[in-house]
Amino acid sequence: MAIEIEKVKGIIVPIIIPVDKEENIDEAKLRFMVNHVIDNGVHGILAFGSNSEFYMFDEDEMIDGLKIILDEAKKRVPVYFCIGAIRTRNCIRLAKRAAALDIDGISVLQPMFIQPTEDSLYDHFKAIADAVPDTAVLLYNNPGRTGYTMSGNLVEKLAHNVANIVGMKDSSGDITQLSEFVRRNQDIEFHVLSGKDTIIFAGMAVGAVGSVCSTANIYPTLVSGIYNKYVAGDLEGSLKDQFTLNPIRLSQDKCSFPAATKDMANLMGLDVGLPIRPTQATKGEALENMKHFMREAGYID
Repeated sequence: MAIEIEKVKGIIVPIIIPVDKEENIDEAKLRFMVNHVIDNGVHGILAFGSNSEFYMFDEDEMIDGLKIILDEAKKRVPVYFCIGAIRTRNCIRLAKRAAALDIDGISVLQPMFIQPTEDSLYDHFKAIADAVPDTAVLLYNNPGRTGYTMSGNLVEKLAHNVANIVGMKDSSGDITQLSEFVRRNQDIEFHVLSGKDTIIFAGMAVGAVGSVCSTANIYPTLVSGIYNKYVAGDLEGSLKDQFTLNPIRLSQDKCSFPAATKDMANLMGLDVGLPIRPTQATKGEALENMKHFMREAGYID
């Protein structure tokens, strides 16, 4: 399939994966979530990202879930598949299985738990991309979860030397680092997405083409509005939406990752079920704190 880098933009949601009481994917609720986010304005879906709890599912479950998402999305928005395995061979196998479907690209997280050298990381990402040469590959930098960051040198080398590595998601939350990923690759077509919901506006101001946002599961109209108003030139409206979102998003930080996303979705009546064990639903003060900021923003009574 042809790589369409121009599609990589806007608000891409790492979609919640609802599960039933036996922790199997709840197909009906997943289909509901696909329509919920598309009908309310997101520009793309990331299947099995961090807030999709990818680390809780086996390969067959992820591929089955991806098929459901693709079937329900019906090409209305691009669909990407996230790979977070540690071993290169396992990433390649997943990449090939996903690329055999009608996806728009894959996103590959740097290996967690271990801390490879830059040469090792380069070879890792290149081997995965080379295994699916006709598929768009997005790098995924998440230092908060992996314990180390991808450097500007590494990203520049990969972007300039591996043809189908066409962009990245940066979840560092560091606007200087994000801007360096943009600056160092502005001589080629390389699309950078911010990965922190609180800096969608700031990221676009330094050249990001959008953001991957977990809160777009819950407030898709608000979050998409930050992007839509920015590109339309309504900077005041975009910043206003960003500042409406930020206190709500920051209230999740007192909760266990990734429980807060499902907790907040359930508070909004989306009925996505519980997080997968050992993660448990938020209780007590942290839950009341989230409710407080949701109430202040007018989302719950």
